[in-house]
Amino acid sequence: MAGAESTAQLVAWLGFVLALVFGYVANKTSFCTMGAVSDVVNMSEWGRMRAWLLAIAVAILGTGALVQLGLLDINQTYYTRATFHWLAALVGGLAFGVGMTLAGGCGQRTLVRLGGGNLKSVVVFLFLGYSALVSMNGVFRIFSDTVLRADLFTIQLDHMQTLPHLMGMTDPTSHMLIAAAIALAILVFVFASKEFRATPDNIVAGLVVGLVVVGGWYVTGKLGLTENEYMEMAYVGTDSKLAESMTFVGPLAYTMDLWAYWNDKRVTFGVASVFGVVIGSFLYSMFNRTFRWEYFNSPQDMFRHLVGAALMGYGGVTAMGCTIGQGVTGVSTLALGSFLVLFGIIAGAAVTMKIQYYLLMREA
Repeated sequence: MAGAESTAQLVAWLGFVLALVFGYVANKTSFCTMGAVSDVVNMSEWGRMRAWLLAIAVAILGTGALVQLGLLDINQTYYTRATFHWLAALVGGLAFGVGMTLAGGCGQRTLVRLGGGNLKSVVVFLFLGYSALVSMNGVFRIFSDTVLRADLFTIQLDHMQTLPHLMGMTDPTSHMLIAAAIALAILVFVFASKEFRATPDNIVAGLVVGLVVVGGWYVTGKLGLTENEYMEMAYVGTDSKLAESMTFVGPLAYTMDLWAYWNDKRVTFGVASVFGVVIGSFLYSMFNRTFRWEYFNSPQDMFRHLVGAALMGYGGVTAMGCTIGQGVTGVSTLALGSFLVLFGIIAGAAVTMKIQYYLLMREA
């Protein structure tokens, strides 16, 4: 038991360190997934989108290598389970995409901005976390369970929902080959741009975010696999009791839960990553003198952020992830649901941006 507790603490501390690096680099390079979509939709600028795609490619390749080397059991994640709630994945992704646009950034960007002194992000943090908690265990879950996860909108597979398994290729080598092929295709597209190759910040952002996700899989999937109090091998230090990596909606809910029930809860990998991102971003802003207080411009601005935060909390829990949690971490497992959520997030954000632009032009 003592061994399991010490391992859980190690997993949490390493999650904090990985997230610290994430937060520092994300602040330095202005890595922002909502900004990536906005740049493409509004300016046809693909720099930050290519950074996001680079992170995805690195994560896919690195995760595939962990699977091939026997350092990660891809079966033991909540992304790859055989039950495929396709409507929940799509609706959750769309809701999250709309929400992050209204709130001015996704979960990880909220934490990065919070570390830089943005008071808007304090409000988004609290409402996103509470909405996620209510969607996970409260009244918001009723609609998701009774409608979005109904049998009519659920596909029960005989195997994991990863692309290799759907193709009938179940061994680790096949997974690695497919991961390498997908990652290579993405890398060719990313580095085909001369302009992108000339932007070190975007390259660093993509590499670091991807490697942090791979590091998270190793920490929870290898180091976190230990003998529990029942003398069984189990994953410790994570909220799901499975292998996890970076994600920033569920952990916000668990952070709220931890604050409310401190004596009965423990700091997990996910909760530690929340604080790691904020502190990493704060350190960068202090070292480089970019820390500054920011606040709402108007009551309407605050209202948009509140609605956006609530939608992100609900959408992130319903879709089981965010732009990082599903868009990088989930996709790195090659899970079908993760690709669907990623599509939903981008579509929801893009449509919302178009509507915002149309309304702005009408007012002008």
